[in-house]
Amino acid sequence: MATINLALQGGGAHGAFTWGVLDRLLEEDDLEIAAITGTSAGALNGAALKAGWLANGRQGARENLDWLWAQVARLDDLAVPKWMQAWLPTPGAISKSIEYSPAFMLGDALGRMLSPYAWGPLYENPLEKIVEKFDFGRVCAHEGPKFFVCATQVRDGKVRIFEGDAITTKSILASACLPTLFQAVEVEDPETGIVEPFWDGGYTGNPALFPLFDADLPDDVVIVNINPLERNAVPVMPNEIQNRINEISFNSSLLRELRAIEFVQRLIAEGKVKEGAMKNLRVHMIADDELMNDLSVATKLVPVPSVIAELKEGGRRAAGTFLAHHKDELGKRQTADLVRMFG
Repeated sequence: MATINLALQGGGAHGAFTWGVLDRLLEEDDLEIAAITGTSAGALNGAALKAGWLANGRQGARENLDWLWAQVARLDDLAVPKWMQAWLPTPGAISKSIEYSPAFMLGDALGRMLSPYAWGPLYENPLEKIVEKFDFGRVCAHEGPKFFVCATQVRDGKVRIFEGDAITTKSILASACLPTLFQAVEVEDPETGIVEPFWDGGYTGNPALFPLFDADLPDDVVIVNINPLERNAVPVMPNEIQNRINEISFNSSLLRELRAIEFVQRLIAEGKVKEGAMKNLRVHMIADDELMNDLSVATKLVPVPSVIAELKEGGRRAAGTFLAHHKDELGKRQTADLVRMFG
């Protein structure tokens, strides 16, 4: 029996890839999940998994994740028959068609000129209708995997981790609050009564790994990475440049924490720090940079059912490949090459 922590990155509708990864991991009866840290779409996935897990175990978690993404993209109404899928455009072609569509370009331009506060009483956050349906009695329960939600405080730019009873509709919406699209989400601190505005957690922790340093948690953390770490082609078009800026920004906090983990591993290996004095995490990563390189911020913002379905299948494939090659190494050795990553 292997016990792991999950670190779920944010990335809008591309979080459907994480849905697929989790769906496949939950098929493994000898794989236990001790803790989940999530940001934005990762927080939604984590909340759905935990609530479903406590309702009906692994099957309940899978069903609750299915429900979540049906809400996001109405997949239950718009599911595409298998025989038709070969005739559909590829996710990359769909992404390009959205990016270069007049409607998307107009919306993008307006987003740079108009504040979300300009909508006045017409403003609404479409995610709220989904998030408020979560069973927070189970999401916040002490039983089941520990759950951490990351958001960014607007006032001081610091990371904030919500856990336990502090996880509410507002804290999850805060974790997914892109400031160019949504008004800052105000959350009251139950201890001080101070109301703080929050933006997307991706700016400070995507996802935050430090909550997993607790000595009571296992040493293995499986990171589900949505934003590609590498793109070989140099972006030259304005939309390509903005897309890569988005990816770099939302990977930077994760890379900082991974570099710190690699540094600690080196100190321990060289005997400069005694074994057990610091948490020695074993890092594993599940990703599909080839798939994500075909997509862009357009399909993060516009939940296209056929793309979401392909992302789920991509996540299942990536998780299956990881399990085939590395499942036996969980609990024994790290499979992410952090030395090469930061060499």
